[in-house]
Amino acid sequence: MPELPEVEVVRRGLLPHVIDRTIQDVEILEPRTVRRHAGGPRDLVDQLRGTRVTGLVRRGKFLWWRLGAPDGGDPGVALMTHLGMSGQLRVRGLDPAGPDPVQDLPPGPVDGPMAAIAASTGPRSDPLRHRRLTLHLSDGTDVDFIDQRIFGGLWTSPLVPTGDGAVAGQGGDDALLPEDAAHIARDLLDPAADLEAIGASIRRRSASVKSLLLNQAVVSGIGNIYADEGLWAARIRYDTPGERLTRPRVRTLLEETSAVMRRALAVGGTSFDDLYVNVAGRSGYFARSLAAYGREGEPCARCGTAIRRESFMNRSSHFCPVCQRRR
Repeated sequence: MPELPEVEVVRRGLLPHVIDRTIQDVEILEPRTVRRHAGGPRDLVDQLRGTRVTGLVRRGKFLWWRLGAPDGGDPGVALMTHLGMSGQLRVRGLDPAGPDPVQDLPPGPVDGPMAAIAASTGPRSDPLRHRRLTLHLSDGTDVDFIDQRIFGGLWTSPLVPTGDGAVAGQGGDDALLPEDAAHIARDLLDPAADLEAIGASIRRRSASVKSLLLNQAVVSGIGNIYADEGLWAARIRYDTPGERLTRPRVRTLLEETSAVMRRALAVGGTSFDDLYVNVAGRSGYFARSLAAYGREGEPCARCGTAIRRESFMNRSSHFCPVCQRRR
């Protein structure tokens, strides 16, 4: 599933192609893509047709489109987008090999088990094979929602005030957010995020620290990849109870995880296959920089010990058994 850096890459890539454009029509090819919209496909089309895109905002893994009504007023709803496991927002006609507003890093050499992954990060063929919905905009731009597994979707949600009165998320300019995103905590790249409060929430709980990083009500946007990377950087084992961490160690963990996600964002995110690409169809290159995730059996970059993988919450956790000892 795309995590915070990947969704932010999509948001930044979409922005110049959709801002201040009018949604002239909505083409729905797969009703399951709009299953979360209470009024059904026809109502979604009616709500969106004629609205103007006034902003794109992200909190964690959620992305929403702020809308202006045809009469110039505020419709009081936002268009929610969740990419799920394999969702993509693609601007039709962009060249995957052309310049990218977020990244412009050429492929480079990579060794070990990640070589096959790196080799797969070129432009994709047949981008419309799994097209589920298209937004047709006023200047002729088509934005396609492509979703192989159909776990993602689009729907509208009423706007409500943020609980803390701060700007709702990245790209926002007011303290309103969709009701369906109100339960999502702020993420580590949000200027309004309170790292001390997030750290205190982690330290109050007996659950494993990795499960707390993945808990979107504690801190949003972190998935399996960046949890493993942040824990490796902070030298903390994934199954350490939150309540056993000191305040400085939790602060280090949050700062290191934030730094990892910023580095991933700078190179377009992490792609392992063609399920995540940016709006032009280009993959991210952070897979080449991963220190723990997906590197089972490879030497730890700090101590040389083989990275280990263990089952965790129906997923896998990757860690160094020496640098990240059980305490």
